[in-house]
Amino acid sequence: MKSFDEYVAMAEKAHGHICAGQILGLRMALYGVKLLGLEDPAGKDRKRLVTFVEIDRCATDAITVVTGCRLGKRALKFRDFGKVAATFCDLKTDRAVRVVAKESSKQRARELYPEIADKNEQQMRAYREMPDEELFEHRWVRVRIGPEDLPGYKGPRVVCQECGEGINFAREVRRNGKVLCRACAGERYWEPLEA
Repeated sequence: MKSFDEYVAMAEKAHGHICAGQILGLRMALYGVKLLGLEDPAGKDRKRLVTFVEIDRCATDAITVVTGCRLGKRALKFRDFGKVAATFCDLKTDRAVRVVAKESSKQRARELYPEIADKNEQQMRAYREMPDEELFEHRWVRVRIGPEDLPGYKGPRVVCQECGEGINFAREVRRNGKVLCRACAGERYWEPLEA
């Protein structure tokens, strides 16, 4: 493991700036992997860890710095719940812990550093120093990760019978005897424009 200041420098480089969300994300990830007993999550333990994040904000970029989990490696999973929370899953031991930032942490930062007018600076300083138990709640949970969602999974590729696009990782929908991609099955996040 690196020093906290080394992680801060890495997070700033990866994210483009340092902010309270980055500090919170670093602390969250360090707490999660500590609870799991992982000593080197981005190194020797990297194939053991899958992380689910619940928000697409600054904290998520920091979590990836500590854990080494990335979307492109299929070790980072995003569930858009809008919560500053993450679940750290140890594939080797089949244990998982969900860590959530406490709502009270912002108020606690104001109490600790009332002389700091800038809210971001106030929170960054407090979040560096507050004990894990003041910043976070955690709960041991079970996460069922199917083989098609594991890093390194190599499965059959099928083709959507409507649009002709390829589909990986068992993400197809079977409807009325047809193989469809999720977009053609009605789960589009986009709408086609007329040509």
